[in-house]
Amino acid sequence: MDRRERAVYLTFDDGPIPQSTPFLLDTLRHYNVKATFFMVGDNVRKYPDLFQQIVDEGHQVGNHTHNHISGFRHTLREYGYNVEKANAYIRAHLFRPPHGWMRLAQYAMLSRKYKVVMWDLVTRDYSKWMTAEDIFSNVRRYARPGSIITFHDSLKSIDKLHYALPKSIEWLQEQGYQFKTFE
Repeated sequence: MDRRERAVYLTFDDGPIPQSTPFLLDTLRHYNVKATFFMVGDNVRKYPDLFQQIVDEGHQVGNHTHNHISGFRHTLREYGYNVEKANAYIRAHLFRPPHGWMRLAQYAMLSRKYKVVMWDLVTRDYSKWMTAEDIFSNVRRYARPGSIITFHDSLKSIDKLHYALPKSIEWLQEQGYQFKTFE
């Protein structure tokens, strides 16, 4: 993204799920921040009200496959089918591959229809080896103008995000960052 603009893009992968999405939305609303949610189609199918709440609150949505599948473990056809199955629920023009992995042919196919969005700062909030303080430290250490910051809307992350997400947003605001979503 534009490195001359003092802005960052907050993104959340893997949701929506009832155990974490409401906290994320409450926090974003509290700080008047918009984000981009890269969602798993099967989770949207199971929790359509949470999906609709994300949309209604003005956040951007993106496709993260239907079953959080790896591009390296599936054929071009299987991967494309899984992405389109998710998009029947999500109806997005943005796509992020799970784990940031996909084959060149998969990228070539999907980039005709979707804007593929990766990241430059993954907080590692899902890691059992990382503390909430470590996650906040990663944001402080690696955020730069134009950074795409990835958190997770998941059970593995939510306990740490109760501390790390508000602290990260506050710190980014103190540093003069604006928060943007993808067009």
